[in-house]
Amino acid sequence: MHNSQPAQTGQRVSSQHIDTRSDTRLGTHHWWREAVIYQVYVRSFLDSTGDGVGDLAGVRAGLPYLKKLGVDGIWLSPFYPSPQHDHGYDVADYCDVDPLFGDLAEFDRLVAAARRLGVKVLLDIVPNHCSSEHPWFREALASAPDGPARARFHFADGRGADGAEPPNNWHAMFGGPAWSRVTEADGRPGQWYLHMFTPEQPDWNWRDPEVGAYFDRALRFWLDRGVDGFRIDVAAGLFKHPELPDSPDPEADARTRDSVNPLAWNQPEVHDVWRRWRAVCEEYTARDGRERLLVGEVSVPTAREHALYVRPDELHQAFFFDLLSASWDADAFRKVITEAMQDIAGTGSTVTWVLNNHDQVRTVTRYGEPAMESSGLGASRARAAALLLLALPGAAYIYQGEELGLPEVVDLPDDVLTDPIFRRTGSRARIRDGCRVPLPWSGQASPFGFTSGVDGTKPWLPQPEYFAEYATDRALADTRSFWHLYRDGLQLRAGLPQLGEGTLRWLDTQPGVLAFTRGDGLVCAVNFGTAPAPAPVSGIPLLSSGPCRAGVLPGSTAAWWIGDDTDS
Repeated sequence: MHNSQPAQTGQRVSSQHIDTRSDTRLGTHHWWREAVIYQVYVRSFLDSTGDGVGDLAGVRAGLPYLKKLGVDGIWLSPFYPSPQHDHGYDVADYCDVDPLFGDLAEFDRLVAAARRLGVKVLLDIVPNHCSSEHPWFREALASAPDGPARARFHFADGRGADGAEPPNNWHAMFGGPAWSRVTEADGRPGQWYLHMFTPEQPDWNWRDPEVGAYFDRALRFWLDRGVDGFRIDVAAGLFKHPELPDSPDPEADARTRDSVNPLAWNQPEVHDVWRRWRAVCEEYTARDGRERLLVGEVSVPTAREHALYVRPDELHQAFFFDLLSASWDADAFRKVITEAMQDIAGTGSTVTWVLNNHDQVRTVTRYGEPAMESSGLGASRARAAALLLLALPGAAYIYQGEELGLPEVVDLPDDVLTDPIFRRTGSRARIRDGCRVPLPWSGQASPFGFTSGVDGTKPWLPQPEYFAEYATDRALADTRSFWHLYRDGLQLRAGLPQLGEGTLRWLDTQPGVLAFTRGDGLVCAVNFGTAPAPAPVSGIPLLSSGPCRAGVLPGSTAAWWIGDDTDS
C-alpha cells in the first residue's frame, strides 16, 4: 500500500498526462491488454450435484449469466485433485480434476461451452508448493535424506543437538514455523522440510531441473485441452535464497499475511521461469494465432519491482494489488494509479487492476465504517470504486459476487471456519472464509438456489439470511442494483473507444475529488468525500454509481461523462 499526505485545503491538483500506448509490439489487437476477467471460486459458484460444493458443471451452467454480464473471460480457482487443506491450493495432481468438482470430460465440456460464447478460460496454477500427498513428496518422505527425490523439495538437516531445531528461523505466512520435521524410514526423527504456508503444502525446489520440466508438462497438458492461459499463484515465489539463511524479521510474512521475507520471495532466478513459460505460450500462439495469457499473483514492495515481471518476454500481466489495499482517499488512489501507470505500463504491458479477490475482505465491508454500518456508505463507495476500476486503462479482474454488492460475512461461527489461517493460529484476524461464502442465486432462504441438493443439503459454508437481498434473480430485476451498474459499465467499456487501453490525463479538482480524462472526451470523476462537490463536466453523466444531477457530484459517487466541456 502506498500512503500519501492529503492535499491542503483549497489546493487544486495539477493536470498530468500519462500515456500507456508505448508497446512497440502492438501490431494487432491483443485481447488480454484490456480484458475484464471474472474470478470464479469454483466451490462457491454453483453446485450441480447437490453435495453443497460448487463444481465445474455449475460453472458451465452459469456461463450465460456471465456472458450477459459482459465479461471477456473467467479464471477458475484450483479444481485439481487435492486433500483440500487449503481449498485446492494444495495440489496432489496438476493434470486431472478432483472428483469433488467433476472430471476431465466435464472440464472439456466447460471449455467448449465457453468457446461457443466467446468467453476465455484461465486456470489457476500453483507452482510454488504442492500437497503433502503429491506422489513426489510421498516418494521424498520414503527416500534417503540425500536421495534425488528429496532434491525436488527443500529438505535440510536441523540445527542444535540431534538436529532438533529448524534449519532457519523463518515463519510460515499462515502462522507457525516454516519447517516441519519428518520421521525417517527407520523411525528416528530426521530432516526438516520447508513450507511457507502450511505443513500440508511443501515448497518445490525450483533449483532442481526436474521441477521445471514437470511444470512444462502440466502447462502443455491444459493448453492442449484448449485453455486460454493461466493465473499463476505466488508468482514471486518459487526460488529461495540458496543458503537458506536466517531472516532479520522471521515473522514478517505471518504478521502481514504477505510475501515480505526477501530471502524466500522475489529471488532473481524466478524471471527465467516466466521467460520459459512465455516461450511455451508463444509456441501455441504461433500454431493457431490464439494468444495464451500468463497473469501473475505478484506481491512485491514497489511498482518498479512489479514491472520487472511484465517485461516483454516474461508474464503478459501481473495483478496490481496496491489499489486493492489503498485506503478510501483520493490522494492515496491517485498516487497508486500514477505509479502503476508510469512503472508498469512503461514496460509495454498494461496494468491489471483488482479491487476484490478470494483472499481479501470485500469492498462493501472494507470501505464501510463500523460506526455507520447501516448507513450504506460502504456500498456507495464500492459502487464508485467499480466505475473507477472500469474506467482505468488496462485490464480488470472482478471477483464473483462483487457484481452483486455482496458484503463480507463477518459473523461465521468458529465451528464452520475452514481457513487454514484460523486452524493454524486460532485467530480470526484476516481469515478468508467471509469472502468465500457461496453465491445466492434465487429465493428467500438458504441455499438460495446455490445447490440442487434435496433433504436439507447445506452449502459448504453457511449463507446468512440477508443474502436474500443480494440474490442474482433480484439483482437482475432491479435496474438500480450493483449488477446493472457493472453490466452497464462493461457494455460501455466494450463499446467506447476511449475506454480499455489508452491514455489517462488527470484533471484539476478540489481536494477529495479524483478526475481524469480517457481518450477523446470521456471523463471519470470520483468524490471520495461525503459532501457534494462541483462536477468536472456540466452535463448529465453518461453513467453514475448513484443519483447524480447535472453540475454536481454527490459524496461517495463516481460518474462518467462524454464531452469536452470540463469545468477544470
